[in-house]
Amino acid sequence: MATSAPQISLPARIIGLVAGLILTTIGVIFGFLQGVSVQIIILSGLATLIVFVWGWTLVIGQFSAGSDEKGSGDFQRVWMQFRTPLLALALILLLFLGLSLSIPGFFNIWNVISLLILLTIIVLTRTIGRHFEENRSAFIGVMVLSGLFSIGAMNIDGFSSPMNIKSMLLFASFLGIASVGQTLVALLGGLDLSIPFIIGAANVGLLYLIGLGVPPWLATLIVLLIGTILGVINGLLSFRLQGQALIVTLGTGFAISGGVQIVTSIGSSYSGNVFGTVPVWLTNLSAMDGSTLGMPFPPIIAVWILIALLLVVGMRVSVYGRYLYAVGVNRTSASRVMISELRYWVMMYALSGFFAALTGGLLLGWSGGGFIGVGDQYLFLTLAAVVVGGTSLLGGQGGYGFTVIGVLVLQVLSSFLVGIGLSFQLQQFIFGLLILPMVALYARSPHIRTQI
Repeated sequence: MATSAPQISLPARIIGLVAGLILTTIGVIFGFLQGVSVQIIILSGLATLIVFVWGWTLVIGQFSAGSDEKGSGDFQRVWMQFRTPLLALALILLLFLGLSLSIPGFFNIWNVISLLILLTIIVLTRTIGRHFEENRSAFIGVMVLSGLFSIGAMNIDGFSSPMNIKSMLLFASFLGIASVGQTLVALLGGLDLSIPFIIGAANVGLLYLIGLGVPPWLATLIVLLIGTILGVINGLLSFRLQGQALIVTLGTGFAISGGVQIVTSIGSSYSGNVFGTVPVWLTNLSAMDGSTLGMPFPPIIAVWILIALLLVVGMRVSVYGRYLYAVGVNRTSASRVMISELRYWVMMYALSGFFAALTGGLLLGWSGGGFIGVGDQYLFLTLAAVVVGGTSLLGGQGGYGFTVIGVLVLQVLSSFLVGIGLSFQLQQFIFGLLILPMVALYARSPHIRTQI
């Protein structure tokens, strides 16, 4: 016997019809205010009402699956279970209405399409997204990334141009490489707040060594080795002081930054800044006009893609990747099958130090001068990329593929905010609003180790 479609109660249908009429009325009023022809207003109003009622019926039908056969009480159940996204929809509509009333010219076809894209993302993540339980955060991230890029392309001149895309990928590469270590230690349930300080120290230290006459290739190896050693120290200290990784790495970070400034300022009137000639090969690696095998894009983008592929594939198919997840899920169980928690803890922090130092060196090629504060923004952004991507800060869930999505979302969002003229402070404010609910969501979710 064929399964019938979910029945929708009369109150739910009436509410959908009323909401559609209200939305249509608002559109008609704005149409008359802007001098649109009567024929277009009528056609647009009918289309708005039909599409909204159809979409409302589809969404409520999706949410009502599994309700009783008569379909009674489905709206009340939907409201109790999905009141948060429904309230979000209502707030977005009210915000759009307020902006349309207060900003001349805001109500236009491109902003309406942008609103529809945003609403579609919310609806799809609450309907289709629930069928992607294993990779739900990746699905949501891709939806948000697509929506942001589409909205930016429609509202900002040159947003989708090859030059702007190359620029976004360039800065995403810096953040993506810096976020490697944060992802790895997060999978163990740790945090590394020394990353921005190692980035700044490597940036200054590399140019300082080159200025002393050390061959650039050797100076680069020395800086990467020192970054790895600092990561090992972080790993050992944080492992011995379990539960204090945040304070330990922050303390070592300040010590690293201060020590490098003391060394590099000897005999100089500058503190935290080093000036000199950056090697051409290093500049080509990170500059906007750099080329990769004759192709017009910076090699750092190819480097990031290669690192991402190696990490994503390696963490899924190699024994080291499986053991890393095992330690993050349940340390006691991992130790009972002879997996050394100390080894993996120190190894991940060592890799974090290595990639932080690598990021600092690559930023030197982009900036052309050493600056101790070049890594300051990465204190927040690496953590935001990991969380927005969907890797749990409690360990055992997520991966670098999720972080790549988080990095791209943050970079496209940043470019969009710059494109509409927001200051750096307002960008940080919006990033904070973005990360807080994500952290709250993970904090309230039961950890995977409690489900085994």
